[in-house]
Amino acid sequence: MKKTILLFFSLLLVATLVISSQSDIVNHPSCPYCGMDRSKFSFSRMLLIYDDGSEVGTCSVRCAAVDMVNNLDKAPVQMLVGDYFTDELIDAETAIWVIGGDRPGVMSRRAKWAFADQSGAEDFLAENNGDLANLEEALQAAYTDLYEDTRMIRERRKARRARMAAEQTTANQ
Repeated sequence: MKKTILLFFSLLLVATLVISSQSDIVNHPSCPYCGMDRSKFSFSRMLLIYDDGSEVGTCSVRCAAVDMVNNLDKAPVQMLVGDYFTDELIDAETAIWVIGGDRPGVMSRRAKWAFADQSGAEDFLAENNGDLANLEEALQAAYTDLYEDTRMIRERRKARRARMAAEQTTANQ
């Protein structure tokens, strides 16, 4: 009986930790800039908390950069990012970032991934290449890539709309 109770409370604790660690996804289920499901992209999501108490949840550092451009009069007091391997939110400023590599990024051709520790980043680099960076370098890369990434997204959405229109025409015949 004691083992059953202990097991129950252990499972309850784990469930509580998982739910509380992803409460940002409940509060911000989709990215306000691209509409992507933040739960699906929990490994790249960001949560920005501003000096006025407002917060925004995005799918990636690319969309976080867009938000910071749109909110120049607010200063982020905390920036959290999903750890690539664990999906847990970590401090974006102390995270080890990897820019580029063989794996495509979220909303960006040039990937920008965050890791809680150096060993995670090095494990990723061993398989996928890229360059180690800090948050400032990741944000600078996001701003630099913004034009090309926006163009790529527009082209993909235009192609998707054309495909959907063709499918609708075929279905109506």
